[in-house]
Amino acid sequence: MSDKKTKNNMMKGAAIAIECLERAGVKVIFAYPGGASMELHQAMQTSGLRVILPRHEQGGAFAAAGFARATGKTGVCMATSGPGATNLITGIADAYMDSVPLIAITGQVSSTLIGKNAFQEIDMIGITRPIVKHSYLVFDAAELPRIFGEAFHIANSGRPGPVVIDIPKNVQQQLCEPVFGEGRISRTYHPCHKIYESDVESVREAIRKSERPCIYAGGGIITSDASKALVKFAESYNIPVVTTLMGVGAIPERHPLALKWLGMHGTVYANNAANESDLLIALGVRFDDRVTGPVSTFAQKAKIIHVDIDRSEINKNVRVDIGIIGNVKDLLDALNKNPIRKRYEKWHAQINEWKRKYPLKYRQDNKIHTPYVVETVYNITKGNAVIVTGVGQHQMWAGQYYDYKRPRQFISSCGLGAMGFGLPSAMGVKIACPNELVIDIDGDGSFQMNIQELGAIHTEDIDVKMIVLNNQHLGMVAQWEDRFYGSKRGNTVLKNAKVDRPYPDFVAIAKGYQIPGREVYEKSDVEDAVVEMIKTKGPYLLDVHVEYQEHVLPMIPPGKSYKDILVE
Repeated sequence: MSDKKTKNNMMKGAAIAIECLERAGVKVIFAYPGGASMELHQAMQTSGLRVILPRHEQGGAFAAAGFARATGKTGVCMATSGPGATNLITGIADAYMDSVPLIAITGQVSSTLIGKNAFQEIDMIGITRPIVKHSYLVFDAAELPRIFGEAFHIANSGRPGPVVIDIPKNVQQQLCEPVFGEGRISRTYHPCHKIYESDVESVREAIRKSERPCIYAGGGIITSDASKALVKFAESYNIPVVTTLMGVGAIPERHPLALKWLGMHGTVYANNAANESDLLIALGVRFDDRVTGPVSTFAQKAKIIHVDIDRSEINKNVRVDIGIIGNVKDLLDALNKNPIRKRYEKWHAQINEWKRKYPLKYRQDNKIHTPYVVETVYNITKGNAVIVTGVGQHQMWAGQYYDYKRPRQFISSCGLGAMGFGLPSAMGVKIACPNELVIDIDGDGSFQMNIQELGAIHTEDIDVKMIVLNNQHLGMVAQWEDRFYGSKRGNTVLKNAKVDRPYPDFVAIAKGYQIPGREVYEKSDVEDAVVEMIKTKGPYLLDVHVEYQEHVLPMIPPGKSYKDILVE
C-alpha cells in the first residue's frame, strides 16, 4: 500500500477511501465509473480489490446485495454522482427492506458546487435518508478513516442495512496524512441488547401453558446465524415451524416440524398453524402485510411473543403480549439449555391433516408448468443449488417447489419486490460462493429489466446458470387481472403480435453476449435441458416456454384473511 503515499506520507482522499475498504476486509466491489468517481477508480487500479464492472449501476447494487445475502458480509457498490447515484436507489431500498448490509459509495460534485445545481449534482443524502441506516457527506479527507470504520460497523451490526458515503470530487483529490483506526459510534448507536433471564422465563412460562404453539421464524434467524439453534429449539420443545420468505432455509424444509412459509402464497398448513395457534413465537420477523393480511384477523386467539433486535419493530404492526429486544440467537441458546417437551398430540394431528388435505399441487399434463420445471431443477441438483430469483410468479413457485436445506440458499427481493433483482444478484452470489451451483430462476419480464448484466457475467467469466420461465406476460399482475379484473389486460402482455414466435429471442441475445443457451418448448425436453445447462462450463441461459394462464396457488386475496385462501 506504500505506493499510494507521497514521500511525506500524504495521500489523496480517493486512495484513503480505497485503503479503508481494504482494511475493512473488502475483496470485491461492484463499481461503475463516471466524472465524479474517476479518482476512486484510479485509486483502485493499484489496490488489491477485484473490481466488477456492472453494465448498469442498479445491477451493481443488486450484485453487491447478492454478495452480502450469500455470505453475511457487507457488500460494496460504487457509482458516480447524479444519474449514477440515483441508479443505485432501488438496490439501496431493497437492502433496507430486507436488512442487508451494504455500503454504497457515490462520487459527488466538488463541495464548492454543492447546492448550485452543478452538472450531475444530486442530493444523495436527502434522497436516501428514508432508506438507509445512516449516511455521510464527506468534507474532509482526513475524516475518511473514521467514517468508513463507522459505516461498516453500522451496516453490519444490530439489524443490518445500507449506509451511503457521498464523497465530493475535491475531497477525493485532497491530500492529507491519514490516521487509520476503527470508527465506532458509541453515544447514539446501541444495536446490541442483552437477553435477560426474565425474558427467557417469560417464554418458557408461555410454552408451559400452551397446547398449540407455533414458531414463526424470519430473516433475523439467518442474519444472527441462529438456524442451528432454531432447529434445536423446535426439536427439543416439539414445536412446528413456519417461516417467512426471508426465513426460508432457517430450518430444512423437509424436516418433520417444518411447514414451509406462510403468507399470501404460503402453504395452507403454514397459514393455518400460525393463525390457529394459541402461542405464536415470532423470531426475527416484522409482521409484514403479506403475512398478516388485516392485522385484526391475524392469530386472533394466540398469545404472541415477538423477539427482535430492532426495538422499533416491537408493536409496530401487530400488538404483542411479550416483546423481547435482543439477539434471537442469545434467547434460543438460553431456551435450549433446559427445554420443555410436550407431545401436543392433537395439535400435530391437526397439522398433519392440513398437510394431507392441502398439499402444494399443480396440473399434471403434457404441458410445461413452472412448478414442474422447479421440481425438475430440485431433483437434478438434489436440493443443493443456491437459487436466486427475480420477482413475480416464478419467484413464488421457486419458493414453493424447491425444498431448501440451509440458510442463504434462497435469495430473493422479498420486502421491496424489485423486478430485475435476479440476474445481477446471482452474479454477486456466484462471486461470493464460487464453489456453489448458482441458478437464477427468472421470468421474462423481470429478466429483461437487467438483461445487460449478461455482459458483466461473460467478461468476468461468472458461472451463473439462468432459467427464464417465459410466459410472454407480466404473470403476477396478469394473475390479479384474471382474479379481480375480469381478465382485462392492462399492459401486461409482453409478446409481440407482429411475430408468430415468442419475443424477444433470449437465446439469440445471450449469444450476442457470447453466452450459450437453449430454448425448450416440450415437457419431455426439460430434464435433458437442465442437465445440459448444469454440465456446460461457464454461464448458460435456458429459455423455457411455459403456460401463461397458470396461477400461483394457494393465494390469500388482498385484504382477506387466511380463512379466505384460494386453492384452485
